[in-house]
Amino acid sequence: MTQLVDLQPLEPWQEVRSTPQDWAEADPKLLETFLGQLHLIRAFEEEILELSGQGLVHGPAHSSVGQEGGAVGSIVGLRSSDGVNGSHRGHHQFLAKAISHISPYLDLNNLVSEEMQAMLQKTAAEILGLDQGFSHGRGGSMHLQWLEAGALGTNAIVGGGVPLAAGNAWNQLHSGTDDLTISYFGDGAVNIGSVLESMNLTAAWNVPLVFFIENNLYAVSTTVAEATKEDRLSGRGVGFGIPSYRVDGMDPLAVWKAMRLAESHARAGKGPVVIEAEVYRFFHQNGAFPGSAFGYRSKEEEESWRARDPLERVANEMKVIGLVDDDLVAGVRDQAVAAMKKFSEQLLEPDPEGKEGSRRIRPELWPPAEFVDYGVRSDASELQGARTEELENFTGELKDTRFVDAIANGIDRAMERDDRIVILGEDVHKLKGGTNGATKGIPEKYPDRILGTPISENAFAGLAGGMALDGRFRPVVEFMYPDFMWVAADQVFNQIGKARHMFGGEGKVPLVLRTKVAMGSGYGSQHLMDPAGIFATAPGWRIVAASNPFDYVGLMNAALALEDPVLVIEHVDLYTSRGPAPVDDLDYQIELGKAKVVRPGQDLTVLTYMNMVGKSLEAVEQTGLDAEVVDLRWLDRASLDWETIGESIRKTNAVMIVEQGVQGTSYGTWLSDEIQRRFFDYLDQPVLRVHGREASPSISKVLEQEAIAKTEDVVAALTAAKAGFGRN
Repeated sequence: MTQLVDLQPLEPWQEVRSTPQDWAEADPKLLETFLGQLHLIRAFEEEILELSGQGLVHGPAHSSVGQEGGAVGSIVGLRSSDGVNGSHRGHHQFLAKAISHISPYLDLNNLVSEEMQAMLQKTAAEILGLDQGFSHGRGGSMHLQWLEAGALGTNAIVGGGVPLAAGNAWNQLHSGTDDLTISYFGDGAVNIGSVLESMNLTAAWNVPLVFFIENNLYAVSTTVAEATKEDRLSGRGVGFGIPSYRVDGMDPLAVWKAMRLAESHARAGKGPVVIEAEVYRFFHQNGAFPGSAFGYRSKEEEESWRARDPLERVANEMKVIGLVDDDLVAGVRDQAVAAMKKFSEQLLEPDPEGKEGSRRIRPELWPPAEFVDYGVRSDASELQGARTEELENFTGELKDTRFVDAIANGIDRAMERDDRIVILGEDVHKLKGGTNGATKGIPEKYPDRILGTPISENAFAGLAGGMALDGRFRPVVEFMYPDFMWVAADQVFNQIGKARHMFGGEGKVPLVLRTKVAMGSGYGSQHLMDPAGIFATAPGWRIVAASNPFDYVGLMNAALALEDPVLVIEHVDLYTSRGPAPVDDLDYQIELGKAKVVRPGQDLTVLTYMNMVGKSLEAVEQTGLDAEVVDLRWLDRASLDWETIGESIRKTNAVMIVEQGVQGTSYGTWLSDEIQRRFFDYLDQPVLRVHGREASPSISKVLEQEAIAKTEDVVAALTAAKAGFGRN
């Protein structure tokens, strides 16, 4: 007969409950801090809901009223150097971390110091979108960040902040600290791929991340039971070998006890922990109405949970052991409410054009209009004083070098120069240099700084984003093919690309993302794309693309020195091509925003990049047209060399943009529009474009060649351009 043997999980899955003895033996200062924080957060949320009801909060107000116990219980006792991030419903976590940073323990008779009052006002100002907010009003309610306090930034994308928290925790581990990071997310996020990928990755690498699930039973109106078979959500962790705890989130002491178990595990270098806290939001997803007003919850259910209010729970337990009485609790409440009214008085004034008693935000408190684009990228001042070179003027020893070897040599030297650089991606640590040889020799020299990842693009891209935001390391991420980045599009575009601007424009995001275009290699529709066109229209990214080994080394060095995320695009056609590259002197940069005229000419300007530089030169020679060929090198809007482009156009009065990729995601689409806006008066004919077909390249060799632009396509376009010269 077949035997069935029960399998035991690698790590425990347990429920944590507090007892009367726990309450009696708890440090009185801990309980007083619980009570003070709970009342401050509750009063803050109620004030924000009131302001929202008056139309003074632009956008949503996702309150945490009812859920404060999970945040306070898990954060009280943490260090300022411990990190936390959260979701769109994150006021309570942000405030708990900020309050703890200012005052680890609270005095119930003097609850709000001047520093505390200033923090509360600054938080409210951020939610209202005002200049005095932590991010000058850019982050608002859903993007709260105060790095000094360890508040890494809340996040409007469900589950989106979890990989970023993993990156912060990785940095903590590898910086020689025993700090930890907590990522807060709701029941809806436990079914998000980036969360589950991050559980696997952090468990595999023993990263000290606490996955804190706030199970409030509803994702807007959809219940947990409707969304998943196993509604004990902490069970997700067990499958990844992560110790997991379930706790009543309305009981802050029970949460605190669970957090101590998690803390001892994570700080000891044993890896991540999952905590599931059952909590309840007293109001709807957004605003001050109960869920029953929308028909998805009953009033009876709401009343039963309100009877478990964490504020009442803590006060009652403290009364039992004689720490507080009704008058002291009422005094705590009064102090908290007064603090919130005080910041409202500072931020608001009577509305002279509104109804009697109505208020408006003081007009002078809005951020200035010219701040709108500030900080999308750095000002590149970090590159000042850097040594820049061009091949023609280089005085060091050169050697005929394969392009892919120049990649490996350049990265090797960069890692030798800067021990903050870490490489991560699929198979980068094996195969004698990864799948193409770009990391050849590096794993042997820097075994702790080259990380072979699971096939989990969301997790490792986001982890790298968190590493960069923290700043202690400079990640270089390899995506084996550009199309794979779309699996991680949330992390690449919503998180990494927007982070600097979203959080006020002052932060740094030093991350390099390498990928290779594989058109012509037969890998089909899901491996070959040129990502330049999409990245050029996405905020926050810089883009470089080299056409030869010498330029690659200099462009990569510049990318690694920038405090921005930089996409470095390579092409498989170039990997085996050869050209001069330095033998020993690998410490130069290609000047930021500097294109290169690789063939002077008078008849027409050809703007191109990467492998199409060579094909354009071939085509020019075949046609005999005296075309000027410009290798753009820097492709993003902020870094394009408009001076060189403009000088060429004013000379030739005709432009052709040459790229290999498909028409729909074409880089030339926006570039041609920009050229016509800037240089229309100098153009004798419309901007011409060479690009691939509408369809992505497919497996068939014949169809693939038909789908992408080739030398003969450039020849045909040049011939057509020549025929149009002199016509009106």
